[in-house]
Amino acid sequence: MRIVSLLPAATDFVAALGKLSELVGRTHECDWPAGALAGIAVVTTSSIDQDRMSSREISLAVGGANHRGSSLYGLDAGLLATAAADLVITQDLCDVCAVSYQRVSAAVRVLAGGGPKVISLEARTLPEVLGCLAPLGAALGAADLAAELHTQLTTRLAAVRDQVAGRARPTVAAIEWLDPVWPAGHWVPEQIACAGGLPLLAAAGEHTSPVDWQAVVDAQPDVVLLLPCGFPPERTLAELSLLTDRPGWLDLPAVRNGRVWVLDGPAYFNRPGPRVVRGAEVLAHVLHGIALDPPVTDSEALRIRM
Repeated sequence: MRIVSLLPAATDFVAALGKLSELVGRTHECDWPAGALAGIAVVTTSSIDQDRMSSREISLAVGGANHRGSSLYGLDAGLLATAAADLVITQDLCDVCAVSYQRVSAAVRVLAGGGPKVISLEARTLPEVLGCLAPLGAALGAADLAAELHTQLTTRLAAVRDQVAGRARPTVAAIEWLDPVWPAGHWVPEQIACAGGLPLLAAAGEHTSPVDWQAVVDAQPDVVLLLPCGFPPERTLAELSLLTDRPGWLDLPAVRNGRVWVLDGPAYFNRPGPRVVRGAEVLAHVLHGIALDPPVTDSEALRIRM
C-alpha cells in the first residue's frame, strides 16, 4: 500500500502501526520518528514563516479568533499525483493544523482512476484520539496490531489514573498560545484530569477561543502549563516574556510556588496521535512527581522558576 499523510498525528499513527515503509508522502510539519522521514516526499507548504513571525503576527495571519487557517497551506497536486497513493489521511477538525478534508477531496477527485481513498480524522477527545486506531488499522491492513496498540495505550492511561488516585488535585491552566492567550481544549483537559489535575479555562472536547489575560489571573491556577501549538520548547522559552511581563503574573499561585512548566506541545499535546498518552504520563510527573520509565527530560517538561 502507498500512503500519504497530510496530518502529523496521522504520520505518528502510521509509524506506531509499523507502516512507515509504505509512506510515500507527508506534510512539511511531520517530524516523528526523528530521522525516519527524510526520504519521504513533502507534499505541503505553509505561508507562515514561524521562525521570523511573532506569536501575534502568526495569530493574525491565521485569522485571529476566527481561526481561518486553511488558506495558509499549499497542497502540491503534482506531487500528490506522482505519489500514486492508495490512501490519503487528512483531517477536518482544525484548518490551522493541516490541509482541510474538503481541499484534499477536491484535489483527489481530479486524479486518474478516481484517486486514492481518503480518511479524515476528527478526534476531539482523548477516547476519540485512541479511537482513530480502529479505522486506520482496518485501512492499513493492521487491524490486529491497532487493537493491540489500543489496549496498550488505554492500559497506560489507566495506570496513570491509578498512580494519582487519592492525591490532592491542583488546578491547572494549560496555555496553547501566548499572544493572544489561548487555553488548550480538545483532549488536553482530559490529559490533565487523567494525570490528577483540575483543568481550568477549557472543557474536554472544547474547540477554544482566545481569553482575556484577566481570566487567567482570576482563575489563580496552582499550575501553569505552556504548550503553544506547533512550537518546540525553545521557541516557547524565547517568547516567555509575553506572559511574564503581564500584570498579575507574579501574583499567580503557580508562579509564586515555582509550578510553571514549558512542555513539548507538538510531541505530546497539540496533535491527536498516540503520543498523547506519553503527554498524560508527563503531566503525572509534573503535577505529582510520578517517576516514569523512560524518565521525563527537560525537553519534554522544563520547570520555570521566576
